[in-house]
Amino acid sequence: MQEMTAKQVHEHLQSGENSPLLLDVREPWEYQICHIKGSQLVPMNHIPAEIERFDPAQETIVICHHGIRSRMIANYLSRNGFSNVINLTGGVKSWSEQVDNDMPVY
Repeated sequence: MQEMTAKQVHEHLQSGENSPLLLDVREPWEYQICHIKGSQLVPMNHIPAEIERFDPAQETIVICHHGIRSRMIANYLSRNGFSNVINLTGGVKSWSEQVDNDMPVY
């Protein structure tokens, strides 16, 4: 598992080298307030039941509010055969500060 700041993830996405899965593991009410465009919502507690949906070889960027829940899920994915997992350090809070100042915060 890798750690990337919001700015690094943004630059990585802008490079267009690949199209990673943006996996948002927050709760639906959090996702409704704000989310990164193109992200898919799968709440943290649903990941074990949903893991079969995802390609373990695809680059996966895991997102939450502050980067703690996403780090736990990124580690879980890595332990379960996902070979290219990135945790968004600081979560959407950092994204709103470093990348998208118009993003609502909570």
